[in-house]
Amino acid sequence: MTDLQHTAAARLAQLEWRWKPFVDLTSVEVYEMLAARSAVFVVEQHCVYGDIDGLDVEAWHLLAYGTGDDAALPTLAGYLRVLLPDAADADMRIGRVLTTVPFRGIGLGNAMLERSLMHIRAQWPGTPIRLHAQAHLQGFYGAFGFSPVSDIHDEDGIAHVWMRSL
Repeated sequence: MTDLQHTAAARLAQLEWRWKPFVDLTSVEVYEMLAARSAVFVVEQHCVYGDIDGLDVEAWHLLAYGTGDDAALPTLAGYLRVLLPDAADADMRIGRVLTTVPFRGIGLGNAMLERSLMHIRAQWPGTPIRLHAQAHLQGFYGAFGFSPVSDIHDEDGIAHVWMRSL
């Protein structure tokens, strides 16, 4: 293992994971998740869209916290939400997947997908899972068993594809 891999593995091992329905999130956690989503999707990706879409309230949320540069307080390192099946859609849906800048390159995206799939399959066994991936991430999600179920299409100026796993 190289020094870089060792450092990344050590940072991943130190993360604190929180898996919660919206009603159990603290006001600070909600603020941090919305701030991170705005920073990554709106500012960094130059995508103006209605992030606060009313779906968070019924969703489950996976938050990963690590120590930042100041090491004094935990910092939101990664986040995703999981929408439950409803009358309009029988699939679980993973979305808003992000890692914050200080925690990129350590394998956090892999760890978040592994952990979220473990939670979903334990709580809702046998329920298919779908996600709306940026097209360039098909290989990443494919490694977790997701296959494209739509053509590549534009979503807010970014190429996306629907992917599904059974």
